Amino acid sequence: MKGLFVTGTDTGIGKTWSSCVLLAALRARGLRAVGMKPVASGCRETSAGLRNEDAEALIAASDPVPAYADCNPHAFAAPIAPHLAAAMNGAEITLAPVSNAYARLAMTADRVVVEGVGGWAVPLSDALMQADLVRTLDLPVILVVGVRLGCLNHALLSARAIAADGCRLAGWIANRIDAQMPFASANIDALHARIAAPLLGVLEHAPSGTSAEFAHALDLRAF
Repeated sequence: MKGLFVTGTDTGIGKTWSSCVLLAALRARGLRAVGMKPVASGCRETSAGLRNEDAEALIAASDPVPAYADCNPHAFAAPIAPHLAAAMNGAEITLAPVSNAYARLAMTADRVVVEGVGGWAVPLSDALMQADLVRTLDLPVILVVGVRLGCLNHALLSARAIAADGCRLAGWIANRIDAQMPFASANIDALHARIAAPLLGVLEHAPSGTSAEFAHALDLRAF
């Protein structure tokens, strides 16, 4: 296994933070691990071109450090759904640039952590879904569950959709984004009993340290 695909139960639930912790945990095992954000909208203009904050975080958590163009082959300025952001630029998201960039990253690393965009069912184009990207790269999926009100429904529906799309859910991470959520542990236990994939770990709300300090929270022995 070279790569892992990280998806989430929604946007804004901590996919990037979880991906950075995944990278740190893999590196703690002595593996060369690099991050990838194939598609990113909401990029800012820089002298070097469009740059995305999530992609930059993945690059900072990687060793070896990937070229930005390989980490984020599809970058768009507008902070909207990627297929709409691409259309605004007269562009279309295709798989060939992603596959080529992934192949280059895989040549330099033992593991490639590929972070998706939004939730599982966000379209990439009129004809392309994220599941197509996952199947093309032949990646197992890790689901990040934002632990907040509604997470049971979102997580179980996401797990069901991943299986229905012919992809393999290899594990899930509980990310406690709502520090005040009542019965958070009971919700995590309910998901643990219902998701047919291992719970890889629980990440606490609003971490103040670096991703490396939280690497111990994840059990990645299967990866």
